[in-house]
Amino acid sequence: MSNARSAVRPSALSPDVSFREVWAWSMYDFANSGYTTVVITAVFSAYFVGVVAGNQPWATFAWTAALSISYALILVTGPLVGAWADAHAAKKRLLLFSTVGCVAFTALLSLVQPGNVALALALIVLSNYFFGAGENLIAAFLPELADSRAMGRVSGWGWSFGYVGGLTALAICLAYLLATGRPSAETVPGTMLITALFFALAATPTFFLLRERAVPQPTLDKPWARVLQTLKASERYRDLRRFLVCILFYQAGITAVIALAAIYAEQAMKFTMRETIVLILVVNVTAAIGAFGFGYLQDAIGHVRAVALTLVGWIAMVLIAGTTQSSAGFWLAANLAGLCMGSSQAAGRAIVGYLAPPARVAEFFGLWGLAVKAASIFGPLTYGALTLIFAGNHRLAIFATGIYFVIGLALLKGIDVERGRRQALG
Repeated sequence: MSNARSAVRPSALSPDVSFREVWAWSMYDFANSGYTTVVITAVFSAYFVGVVAGNQPWATFAWTAALSISYALILVTGPLVGAWADAHAAKKRLLLFSTVGCVAFTALLSLVQPGNVALALALIVLSNYFFGAGENLIAAFLPELADSRAMGRVSGWGWSFGYVGGLTALAICLAYLLATGRPSAETVPGTMLITALFFALAATPTFFLLRERAVPQPTLDKPWARVLQTLKASERYRDLRRFLVCILFYQAGITAVIALAAIYAEQAMKFTMRETIVLILVVNVTAAIGAFGFGYLQDAIGHVRAVALTLVGWIAMVLIAGTTQSSAGFWLAANLAGLCMGSSQAAGRAIVGYLAPPARVAEFFGLWGLAVKAASIFGPLTYGALTLIFAGNHRLAIFATGIYFVIGLALLKGIDVERGRRQALG
């Protein structure tokens, strides 16, 4: 994009995009973050280990295995869904389908009672699968909305709004838990209905206001052939390919933290569920600030430097969380994780949008989803396996996740995003 056009369009939006439409796009991040915050991170994960599975030694591993199965399904189908969406200009239709699926199976989690291990795991696999499919599809709208040199800040707006959504959903659930006056274990099922309703209502503006700008590409109506063609031609997009490998590693650590934060707080730090919810409420504020502010910093200092800075922060977080014995130390580590979480995820999505060929955006975001979901398989599973092998040693498990951030930081070397952008446009 020329400097002249950037000067004329300081808002950083594409010429036919209004802020109302960007708001509608961001509302989906606002809506679906309620699911990850309440179900995966703060409430249901700890409920499953402590109540549904009765604190059995295998409980954490079972939880991570269920998540890994769902991510494996997304890994296999994500690029195909993206290719089909490109061929039929159907991102929005598929997004609606995935949203309905996630909302329905989240609501069904309210039926899970102590001992219903198989039911809980099956519903987690299904709800998380539909969540992940929708996450890929909403991300593919980003290059249609933002100026190519401002994807960092626009992606940051979305992630920031998303953390506000997670904060809002979790606050509503906490208010419900406090209002009932009953033990948390008895009221957790009700929070699943609250989360499902929150997702459905908050996502509604997205489907009314966000436009599908893509045009059908009927010559590309064979998803398997299209994906294989993309993989075969990946040599042409070497910077994007290297960054996807980088994501594969550092996202493994991020996903482990997201999926196991409440479990670590309760098992290693002996937090109560209410203390854990309050902690994660505050962390969501930190994450929202990180996502919003870091988007601007990313556009100012460069994509690679921005991601490197966040990975250093993640490594510091692991060292603090794994060694501290105090509540204050864990609060420090958790908020550092929140700051890095918002910024690193916003930065990663923006880089993929910047390096993806414009005519094949949904497909390449499918590959992004493939990398993220592959990481989501072995990241939490590593943590869960170590707690199973070493008799519930959660501190050892979190140190192991730190290795993934170190590898990701090493892989950043050699990535040239401007060269990659030229390759995408060539």
